[in-house]
Amino acid sequence: MELNVNSVARTVQSPPLTSLLTVLREELDITSPKAGCESGGCGACTVLVDGQPRRSCLTAVCTLDGADVVTVEGLGTPEDLSRVQQAFIHHYAAQCGFCSDGMVVAATAYVNGGGTDDTDAIGEALAGHFCRCTGYVKILEAVAAAARGDECDVGSTASSANNTYVSIAGGES
Repeated sequence: MELNVNSVARTVQSPPLTSLLTVLREELDITSPKAGCESGGCGACTVLVDGQPRRSCLTAVCTLDGADVVTVEGLGTPEDLSRVQQAFIHHYAAQCGFCSDGMVVAATAYVNGGGTDDTDAIGEALAGHFCRCTGYVKILEAVAAAARGDECDVGSTASSANNTYVSIAGGES
């Protein structure tokens, strides 16, 4: 089976029903998609498949022959970060980092799909992505900034205009 992973053609040897998450982490040594809940509920394993966010833990690799798969490594490099990666750094939208890669990938799909800076729309796009460290405010601010095309200085952290706790996984708290 052939996959194009982060713009590199890769031949996969794993059995057909192996999850994409397992193939990425164990066969291809790409560890940014995280094995969180492994039932599709947390979003930590999210990758882009042909431009669309997918839970890699639920995706059998046999369904992807010839597909383009992008992990957070394929979005930018340390020297040339993507707009969303820059915004996450500038707005301090990651703390421990476990959920960040899946969140950045999902946010990238949202922004690339024409998403706006509307926090309700961003919350809907990121629904099902759980973060145990943040109150989601800075994540929403980062995605909104990326959607607006704001210039983000990765050498400094933006101050938060909104210090309330919100939940993109449920309702507002």
